[in-house]
Amino acid sequence: MHRVGSAGNTNSSVRPRKEKRLTYVLNDADDTKHCAGVNCVTVLKSSSSEKDYLFTGSRDGTLKRWAVSEDSATCSATFESHVDWVNDAVLAGENTLVSCSSDTTLKTWDSLSKGTCTRTLRQHSDYVTRLAAAERNSNVIASCGLGGEVFIWDIEAALTPVSKSSDATEDEGSNGVGGSGNSLPMTSLRPISSSNSITSHNTQSHGYAPTVAKGHKESVYALAMNDTGSVLVSGGTEKVVRVWDPRSGSKTMKLRGHTDNIRALLLDSTGRFCLSGSSDSMIRLWDLGQQRCVHSYAVHTDSVWALASTPTFSHVYSGGRDLSLYLTDLATRESVLLCSKEHPIVQLALHDDSIWAATTDSSVDRWSADGRNPQKVFQKGGSFLAGNLSFSRARVSLEGSTPVPVHREPTLTIPGTPAIVQHEILNNKRHLLTKDTAGSVKLWEITKGVIVEDYGKVPFDEKKEQLFEMVSIPSWFTVDTRLGCLSVHLDTPQCFSAEMYSADLSIPGKAEDDKVNLARETLKGLLSHWLSKKKQRVGSQASSNGEVLPGKDITSRSLANSRVEVDGSAENDSIIYPPFEFSTASPPSIITEGSQGGPWRKKITDLDGTEDEKDLPWWCLDCVLHNRLPPRENSKCSFYLHPSEGNSFQILTQGKLSAPRILRIHKVVNYVLEKMVLDKPLDNLNPEGTFAPGLGGGPLQHSALGDGSFRSGPKPWVKSRNTIEILCNNQVLSPEMSLATVRAYIWKKPEDLILNYRIIQGK
Repeated sequence: MHRVGSAGNTNSSVRPRKEKRLTYVLNDADDTKHCAGVNCVTVLKSSSSEKDYLFTGSRDGTLKRWAVSEDSATCSATFESHVDWVNDAVLAGENTLVSCSSDTTLKTWDSLSKGTCTRTLRQHSDYVTRLAAAERNSNVIASCGLGGEVFIWDIEAALTPVSKSSDATEDEGSNGVGGSGNSLPMTSLRPISSSNSITSHNTQSHGYAPTVAKGHKESVYALAMNDTGSVLVSGGTEKVVRVWDPRSGSKTMKLRGHTDNIRALLLDSTGRFCLSGSSDSMIRLWDLGQQRCVHSYAVHTDSVWALASTPTFSHVYSGGRDLSLYLTDLATRESVLLCSKEHPIVQLALHDDSIWAATTDSSVDRWSADGRNPQKVFQKGGSFLAGNLSFSRARVSLEGSTPVPVHREPTLTIPGTPAIVQHEILNNKRHLLTKDTAGSVKLWEITKGVIVEDYGKVPFDEKKEQLFEMVSIPSWFTVDTRLGCLSVHLDTPQCFSAEMYSADLSIPGKAEDDKVNLARETLKGLLSHWLSKKKQRVGSQASSNGEVLPGKDITSRSLANSRVEVDGSAENDSIIYPPFEFSTASPPSIITEGSQGGPWRKKITDLDGTEDEKDLPWWCLDCVLHNRLPPRENSKCSFYLHPSEGNSFQILTQGKLSAPRILRIHKVVNYVLEKMVLDKPLDNLNPEGTFAPGLGGGPLQHSALGDGSFRSGPKPWVKSRNTIEILCNNQVLSPEMSLATVRAYIWKKPEDLILNYRIIQGK
């Protein structure tokens, strides 16, 4: 597991300001499939004749529940709240699903619901890598992570409702993103960015604190507990297996033998025997009573990442980085290759006579495993004797005697969506080109969250060159594909730097020269459902209480934190323009956080209008509710307008001119024509007119050329036979080019832009 900035990381150190980030995740049209590697699988056996359930947790940040039969698996629920990879999940208590994530949290869910998160447990200081559950003591689970912490949780106690008389009653509904029965209360208000100290874990919001097992100095990757919850084992980068009494958190022993990171652990039901898998490619069997390794098995040729045992602990299934799934008899050391995969195996789960394998791919396979009678597998032949030294297995592999797999095809595959692995933001800053693991290249429209075109399997770089446009628009968003899909990040104030004319966006009914702020309209599109729900709630409250729409606290906060300018060019309305309408069939999800509760994730159509500044960044609310944008830098472009050599006429200019970056060259042409033919220059018009005197009146007059010039259309003299050409660096400019484009692609210098004009005699 690599330490990579998560999609929900709202306090990145590369940004000068610590304002909260808003991210929207563009979900695939088929929301019933994972779109990134599956990190965990766990089975819920039905007590009746109903279908069994399989739960999967993915690097796409979601968990899914599948109703499984002999020949099919149907997605019956998606569990969405984590803001980073889901790394593990276990079943505990009465129908409680517990998951852990790289977002440093554990979350509990009603496993039979449509995806209700019942609580968020914030205790770890870093990625939470693994969970362990006690089957017969269903309330006890343990968690471990990269921060070196190991916690033992009593889930029943952790889920006890907060007393209304407690000081922490606000935590019961924290995040406000749950709505009807879906609130996400926390057990700790410590922010993710808090100290890594693990000594003070008693500051819980409602009095519950997990038991702490202190001792690991480095990252912990593996965890296991016996059925009764009386023995806990853990391992990680320290290469030792630590044994704990989970009831007290005290250390009982430390087992040495592996020469690399420990990645997987298993305990038998009694807690007497332990199996460990390591990056040294070895599987070891430990007798905890004798405190020693009694057997080692050289089966794999690379890291062992996953272990699962038969109910009697007589055989072990193992998978890992070598793409292979083996079955080994622990007593006779006989091994057989069950199957070979195309991707590394990260977790296994036995299900009657089958075994589910989760890999770094987005699909999940079920293989025949004869779990209740594993000797059947060996009767099919192809077995070999596992050595006890890692190099013996490697040597056999090099000699070419690789075993033949027993099974060529799985008995069932739950398909996933290919993960996006490559992306490029195009110059127009609205379209983005992606390539997925299947090699398909697609063009996305970021402001609508849709695929504009699927090009199929074509060379990515060639398609990127074909789509090149000579246009310069500020970078107003960033993108990553860590979750296997597109996560689009908006950070203030940078996100408000990009504007376009409504004509370029083909917005019907809007004046062509109206400026449209891309981030503002995108936020309006993302939060349109929330806003309509909020207005419904406020309307019903106002009718009974006479109250007005809340926003006083947001106003004072925004005015106190920065200079604020009202977007005067856009109406303060809730109209969503067509280029910013997000799909309700496959709506994007929002990842963000407000002033309380930490990061959260939810589909935009699941927002219920109760979310406020505690849940959403104040600057987003300021923009959508009050039409206020932060001050934007570099929205203007300074330039000089000089006659070309040999030109027979001049116009009256006032030195350096200033105009919006998006101003088109044809506006400059109109300006030259007006100055050329009118008897009296229009020096006194305001910036929304054609020309205005500069500020300060220094030796160099600095004039502002407004982009609202000549809205009434061409003057009669524009239609004369004489035309004006504008040049830069002796290159004639297209009338449709913007000043920013000329500066970026033609001028290419840090100094102020110099434009030349000349008259072309008509025929």
